[in-house]
Parts: sequence; C-alpha cells; structure tokens
Amino acid sequence: MTSHTLAQLPAIALRVREHILRMSTDGGCFTGASLSCADLLVYLYTQYLHITPDTLNSPDRDILLLSKGHDVPALYGVFAELGYITGDRLKNHLRVHDDIYWHPNRNIPGVEFHSGSLGHLLSVGLGMAIDMRMRGVDSNVVVILGDGELNEGSVWEACLTAHALRADNLIAVVDRNHFQANTRTEELIPLEPLAIKFEAFGWNVEKADGHDFADLDEVFKRIPNRNGMPTVVIADTQRGHGVPSIAERADRWFCNFTHDEIDALIGELHGETVATLTSETLVVR
Repeated sequence: MTSHTLAQLPAIALRVREHILRMSTDGGCFTGASLSCADLLVYLYTQYLHITPDTLNSPDRDILLLSKGHDVPALYGVFAELGYITGDRLKNHLRVHDDIYWHPNRNIPGVEFHSGSLGHLLSVGLGMAIDMRMRGVDSNVVVILGDGELNEGSVWEACLTAHALRADNLIAVVDRNHFQANTRTEELIPLEPLAIKFEAFGWNVEKADGHDFADLDEVFKRIPNRNGMPTVVIADTQRGHGVPSIAERADRWFCNFTHDEIDALIGELHGETVATLTSETLVVR
C-alpha cells in the first residue's frame, strides 16, 4: 500500500498502459489481457495490499499472486511506477540478459511465485494463506485469476478446499474480460452464472467495475473481516481497455507491433485519432 490517493490512480494506470504497449514490440506480449488487468493491479498495490518495495521480505506482508501470468506486462508496469524496479529495466523485455519476459519470474523484485501455466496459483495462494494463519500473521493473499482460467478443474478444487479450511484471508480476483485466448468465454465453455457458482462453493462473492477505482475501493472495503469464508471479487473488465482500436478484439490477445504502430497506439491511448494497424508483423496466438 502506498500514499497515493484514488484521484492519482488514473494517471498511474495511464503510464502502466504506456509500458504495456511499449512491451508489445520486438517479440511482443499479451497486450489485450494486460490492458484489462492494469487498473486492478494499480488499485491493489496502491490502496489495498500491505506491501511496499521496502517490505518485500517482511514475514507479515500481504501477498499478490498473478495466476494469469501472461498479464505480467501490467505487473511490470506497476512495479516500475511504484519503485519495485527501475523504469529503464522494462527495456530489457525479452532480452537474454534479464528475466523480464512473457511470464512472472521470482528474480524480479515483487514477484512471489512463477506462473504462466494456468490453474495453479489459487492452490498456491491457499497454502500461503494457511501458512499465515499457522504463524499467527494477520495478512491476506490475493490471487488474480483470468476468467478463461476458470475452466481449469484445479481452480475449483482449490475453491472447495479453501471453503473447507475456512481460509478467510484468501481473496480471489477474477479479471472478467469475457475472453479466453482468441475467443469469447461464453462461446467456448460458458461460465455464467459465475457468481452463483462461487456462492455454491461457499465463498463470499463481490462484483466490481474493474476500471472504476472508486467502485473497486468500495468493494474491497466491504470484504468481510475474518468471517470464516474466502472471498472472490468478480471484476468486470474490457480486453484492450484504454485503446479503442484493439479493445474487445479476439485477434489482439498476443501482439507484436512495429515501433511506428506502438507510437500510434500510445497516441490513441492519449485520445488522439484511432490508429490504423496494418502491419504484417502482427502476431496472433
């Protein structure tokens, strides 16, 4: 948690999105999903999590796990803005002499656990939450999940176990951008009614606008304090949020733009004329 006010967060989130776009070239990154997750990470690291660059090794720190590890450009951007790493280090993205690449690596200050293979970190987070309780530490573990990731059976096994163990210091945040890779979630394996499913598994359920900092603040402030149940926040988000020309597009999941296209996209992010992207270097996975 930092001393930033809610009013300061949009400017921070804008800079984080600039970082994401700048990492979307020379090999590219998972642009669309990272843009959907940026506001969630900015809010959590500035307003909710009890952790700073100076307390990364504190035994009573809060922990965030990015289970949807392909969103790591958003996490890198937040770390650069809040002083976990230097901003210049982001230029090392995909360079062999650094560990800043497509998924989180614990060699990066602030990364608590490697991730990328989906479906695992809710279980890891549950283990950390139980460890905190056994040590008498009154801290929380927050796990960011993708909505497509919820197709993994291991997620629901962790949900059942968290309820059974009354892990009320475990908070899942679902980045509900309605896309899974290059298709819509409801066209592949429908998730709805998602809130009712979590409720049936014994979780407190909250819903939030994942791009509205005031709404996120209201939701996180009303999360029950140690009521014997884990909590999930289903955050409604938009893939590619902030850049209209790539928003809600299935083919803007993993992108590798030219430098000129990146300049145009950053201009669009700042409200300039919508970019026209025609490059043959675009990579879609």
